[in-house]
Amino acid sequence: MLDIKDIRVSYDKIEVIKGVSFSIEKGEIVVIIGANGAGKTTIMKTITGLLKPTGGEILFKDMNVAKLSAEKIVAAGITMCPEGRQVFAHHTVYQNLILGAYLIRKDGKLVQSRVLQMYELFPILRERKDQLAGTLSGGEQQMLAIARAMMINPDLLLLDEPSAGLAPIYVKNIFQMIKHLSKQGTTILLVEQMAKMALSIADRAYVLETGRIVISGSAQEVVHDPRVEESYLGQKKLCAN
Repeated sequence: MLDIKDIRVSYDKIEVIKGVSFSIEKGEIVVIIGANGAGKTTIMKTITGLLKPTGGEILFKDMNVAKLSAEKIVAAGITMCPEGRQVFAHHTVYQNLILGAYLIRKDGKLVQSRVLQMYELFPILRERKDQLAGTLSGGEQQMLAIARAMMINPDLLLLDEPSAGLAPIYVKNIFQMIKHLSKQGTTILLVEQMAKMALSIADRAYVLETGRIVISGSAQEVVHDPRVEESYLGQKKLCAN
């Protein structure tokens, strides 16, 4: 579904993504892990058109979207739930969902159908539909942000640090919801600091360091890689005497 081929991205002539290539097959959950500053969010923004690569290709369903506007990339079937949730705090839950349906706004019946589907996926949002988004808990805001991104029924959903700043109970709920969305047919690219939990639900994984992919494989292969265990899972192996 998505093929990233040797993309390069620069900020003020400083190259921060240095020839990254990876792929995502339909129906997969693929996770990118790495330290702060590795370039994970930069890759997500580049896929969605918020940043433009200085080289390489981004093939989505065999179409190179690297030079398309962000709006056209959304219309092609890619949406992103950004880090920090970024809900519209002074709008209600319902209004946030409607804003997520911008590209299908002319079909009122479809929009309302999608709202009802989001209420089925996230029952708490139905209870809070008339509440201002800024008054929700962090976990509820994250659910709203994901639901808003799902309003146009995307083929590929990008999730950038969905667990950031959440209480443990909400983290567990969010990861359960990600797995549920995948089972329903949504293809997911996940960037996450909580490596162990992310790898537990992923099909495949990539480890990014200073703008380069240094480890790749199935999630099970990556989670048992000694370098990942030591650097990202806090499981430093003891040497035998």
